[in-house]
Amino acid sequence: MERPQKLVPHRYVSIGGHGPEDVVADSRGRVVTGVADGRILRLDGLADPAATRVEVLAETGGRPLGLELLADDDLLVCDAELGLLRVDLTDGLVRILADSVAGERLRFCSNTVALSDGSICFTVSSRRYPLDQWIGDIVEHTGTGRLLRLAPGSERPEVLAEGLQFANGLALSSDESFLVVAETGACRLARHWLTGPHAGRTEPFAENLPGMPDNLWRAGPDGPIWVSLAGPRVPPLDLLHRADPAVRRAAARLAVRAPFRPTGTIGVLAVDDSGGTVHHLTRRHSGFRMVTSVCEAAGHLVLGSLWERGIALCEPPTGK
Repeated sequence: MERPQKLVPHRYVSIGGHGPEDVVADSRGRVVTGVADGRILRLDGLADPAATRVEVLAETGGRPLGLELLADDDLLVCDAELGLLRVDLTDGLVRILADSVAGERLRFCSNTVALSDGSICFTVSSRRYPLDQWIGDIVEHTGTGRLLRLAPGSERPEVLAEGLQFANGLALSSDESFLVVAETGACRLARHWLTGPHAGRTEPFAENLPGMPDNLWRAGPDGPIWVSLAGPRVPPLDLLHRADPAVRRAAARLAVRAPFRPTGTIGVLAVDDSGGTVHHLTRRHSGFRMVTSVCEAAGHLVLGSLWERGIALCEPPTGK
């Protein structure tokens, strides 16, 4: 991997809520995010600090994580407590699309994308740990993450892939032939084929990433897939993942009880449809911590975080 560029911050925007875990941009340069109290927010006027405003669009009643804007002014929401939701951004109406799979409650939906055929794909990070104990799954390395698909008009998701290491961000290839899935616990991206001779197969797409990938975002088929890195690689954790399952379970029990503070090293990647790195930007000793999402809007890279009470606007990359 090439030497990374510096991730240069421009300003911080407080949003009046904690944990804007995912950030997505619309065609007008506005950013939509969800916060811990269940509100869906839209930020407008980001290009001008004096004109920036925050608008409440809806309240899910749960904990919104991954988002996907639809063409008809609706929003898909992966809610860690309620399941897969659809939100009408004009009146704030929230509708549950799916809250279980094969009789099992969806307790940790993470990210989602909509396909042109009307189906919706989404991830479940863990079948063992809820959101507030996410670090337990990372430490235990459970491999209980799933990739699901909801067919048009259906209320019953089907399992496309399972055994994923904390399945997280999701993005489509430019031709919709495959999905890219972030496996946070394995520091890699996986590819799940939707069409072609390998349809149904899940395989490595980009391995040995310099950090733990979280949400993915793509502006359109011609743009790269942006990858947020929630934290750098931790060599002792890599070593622990090779230990006996009983050792990992014991370590996970300790981890969920210990106070957590994210590192000051943050980063983002952009990759193309072959898994090659287009951009890699990083910053050490950052005051903005735990970058769980990234998108492009208003001439900036916009960073979201499960940890912070606002978003960060950074300088876009140069080159490539």
